[in-house]
Amino acid sequence: MVDPAALRDCQAWKDAGLPLSTPSNEACKLFDATLTQYVKWTNDKTLGGIEGCLSKLKAADPSFAMGHAISTGLVLIGTGSSVRLDKELDLAVKNMVEISNRQPLTQRERLHVSAVEAFARGDFPGACELWEQILRDHPTDMLALKFSHDAYFYLGQQEQMRDSVARIYPFWTPDLPLSSYVKGLYSFGLMETNFYDQAEKLAKEALSVNPADAWSVHTVAHVHEMRAEVKDGLDFMQRSEAHWKGSDMLACHNYWHWALYLIEKGEYEAALTIYDDHILPSLQTSGTMLDVVDSCSMLYRLQMEGVSVGDRWQAVLPVTRKHSRDHVLLFNDAHFLMASLGARDAQTTQELLATLQDVSESPGENCQHLLARDVGLPLCRALVEAENGNPDRVVELLLPIRYRVVQIGGSNAQRDVFNQLLIHAALRCGAGAHRNLARSLLMERDALRPNSPLTARLMRKAASVHLLQ
Repeated sequence: MVDPAALRDCQAWKDAGLPLSTPSNEACKLFDATLTQYVKWTNDKTLGGIEGCLSKLKAADPSFAMGHAISTGLVLIGTGSSVRLDKELDLAVKNMVEISNRQPLTQRERLHVSAVEAFARGDFPGACELWEQILRDHPTDMLALKFSHDAYFYLGQQEQMRDSVARIYPFWTPDLPLSSYVKGLYSFGLMETNFYDQAEKLAKEALSVNPADAWSVHTVAHVHEMRAEVKDGLDFMQRSEAHWKGSDMLACHNYWHWALYLIEKGEYEAALTIYDDHILPSLQTSGTMLDVVDSCSMLYRLQMEGVSVGDRWQAVLPVTRKHSRDHVLLFNDAHFLMASLGARDAQTTQELLATLQDVSESPGENCQHLLARDVGLPLCRALVEAENGNPDRVVELLLPIRYRVVQIGGSNAQRDVFNQLLIHAALRCGAGAHRNLARSLLMERDALRPNSPLTARLMRKAASVHLLQ
């Protein structure tokens, strides 16, 4: 919960070296309230939540350029809307730019507006460079730090995500608002680049300051996942649940991590219980992209394990179907496709593939559309071939791009669904070379995650296939 008395007014922002171009103290405080909730991954009901704060912020000063930047930026960073299709969002971006052009803003504020505009065009690398320019001169600008962190994540640029925080980390002294959350941001980048011990240490430092820091909980969950420390992971999630379950924007994802441990153990019914009790309800309430991909990824993983998910895809499809033409993130597209395939909706599947092909042929400066031809489309076609029972074709499509899939974004744990797809396809192939591929991939997986029960099950399956042929 945010203390309203601690929210910063015009003078406080100026004293922090981050002046905001508005005469309204109320607008400044609401900007702070919105930013704080974004960083904490929660809608604080006492403040009216993020949407409530943004509504009051616009009323307090309709010409507040940074108010428009954070409002429009949050919609864009959520990746659930495209300026190509969402005319209201497109107008909001243009309005932000027009308002900023009419005012004598600081250079920092102008860079923020330009970065949000670049992100809207799909130029995520350009947006990151602008946010980095801000951070070089203003290392305690949390909005620039958080927006760039999320954008690097979408780009699959793990080292940049880590190093962006490393460069500003010494400036975040404990007296600064939200300083402990910077530890969480840094720990996640360290974890994604395999510095597991350092990542876990930093995340637990953040949790010692604030046990409700759901993002730092999330880092620790990832560390246990990547090390296949199933018991430790389950114990940690159970012990910490009371602290993070109220973080409405991230709780579903933390439950997803909990379910991954159960799938790893082969406790499928327990995993489905988490899906039914937490993940699906969150998806149906929020419709956010994170909840969408969690739902799709979990059901798809269970299906690969041979588990019947019943009619659960039918409940996911209404949410995913309306995004089939968005093509904001290839990572999202692949998960939308899982849903249309799982629900046997051939029309939506075809619409997604056809429109993705279209944007790949005229990508402009949109980084995702530029990547669609060589990575996004082969990945999506592999999912279709898997559904159609063509494992040899799945391998032919996935194997050449397996080291490029990182470019579609997401975390190592999230993209592991595609590694598993390749292994399962190789196990089902008719060609001897592909059977040997399955064995090689499993040896690689075992080296990265020793003592993984899931890997052990797949190895037994590989041995069985080999003995039978």
